[in-house]
Amino acid sequence: MLVTAALLMVVLSNAFGYSPLSPSPYNTYTLQAMAWREGRAYLEADVPHLELAIYQGRYFVSFPPVPSIPIFILTFMFGDQVPDNLLVALYMLLALFVLYNLFHRKGYSPAWAALSSFLFAFASSMLPMALTGAVWYQAQMLAFLLTAAAMERMDADKPSLGLLLFALAVGCRPFNVLYGPVIIMLHLMKHKEQGKSLLNKQSIKTLLPGMLLGLLVAAIYAAYNLLRFDNPLEFGHNHLPEFSFQGGTQFSFDHLQKNINQFIFSWPYDSTTEGLALKKFGFSLFLANPVLLLILIRSIVLAVKKKLTLRHGIILFFFFVHLLTLLLHRTFGGFQFGARYAVDLIPYAALFYAQEETEKPRWLELVVLTAGLVFTIYGSLQIHL
Repeated sequence: MLVTAALLMVVLSNAFGYSPLSPSPYNTYTLQAMAWREGRAYLEADVPHLELAIYQGRYFVSFPPVPSIPIFILTFMFGDQVPDNLLVALYMLLALFVLYNLFHRKGYSPAWAALSSFLFAFASSMLPMALTGAVWYQAQMLAFLLTAAAMERMDADKPSLGLLLFALAVGCRPFNVLYGPVIIMLHLMKHKEQGKSLLNKQSIKTLLPGMLLGLLVAAIYAAYNLLRFDNPLEFGHNHLPEFSFQGGTQFSFDHLQKNINQFIFSWPYDSTTEGLALKKFGFSLFLANPVLLLILIRSIVLAVKKKLTLRHGIILFFFFVHLLTLLLHRTFGGFQFGARYAVDLIPYAALFYAQEETEKPRWLELVVLTAGLVFTIYGSLQIHL
């Protein structure tokens, strides 16, 4: 699985002219890391092609800080030429390995666990993001890795590490905070199934170190935000010119209908004078990420068979809450294949399927995901070439 994934990314990167050992021109996190090395939380000057927050006449990175941490370490080897194209590919490979462990532990055969991991990730809007280290892709790819790793460690009864990884994922994509209640509740329910009460002394004791670590990480985020924007909850997006100077609203129910039309029900193609053309500013997240459609269909099947469990219900509830929060945003990621923000929802799908032990593939789902992979490769070519 890992070799196949690496080869696919190398082939596509070469086709698009991306060198894995080169930095992306959208190297916001590298600039932030270099500023850290000089003892600053802000950049020295504006970089017009990057999304920078402007506050009190200074330019700041408008994204949560965690993706800059590995970059910061690498700057001592590469300076300001950190090969972030390679970094996002490594995040993807590590995430596949983590998902494989999760599925295999749940009873999936090695081959089916590997194939499920591969298709969940690559038959989605994530594949085009794994090819270049642009700032937006770094954040989502690292968030995906850390969220998947948090779920896997919680399932392995390692809650301290699991909750630390979860807290770091929030420092990449803040709305991933919604995964916290899910993994904690599933962890407590697992202990209950072992004959213990839901909130027994032992369960709370095992969770406490991880929760304290998570709160410590959250306190560091708050302090960093306070230092930069005088607001512990502000990561910087509200100080982008489109929101602070041009009158735009970052989150609003006014965006909901437009986003539903475009990112839930929209067809992938526009009619042009030259024929059909792939939409490059978004279409249905369920067509771009078919595993998200499959969990809805699977939940209906399980409900009809009266096999839909409370665990499934918890995952589905937070899936829809997370989806709603994303749909309230002014954009869903701008120029993209399908619906880039929807990548944040894929860990729910992995967690949903991990609740069912199965050694054999469901062939219809395999066909859907394989078709999704072919479509995603085609879409990647359309987007990047």
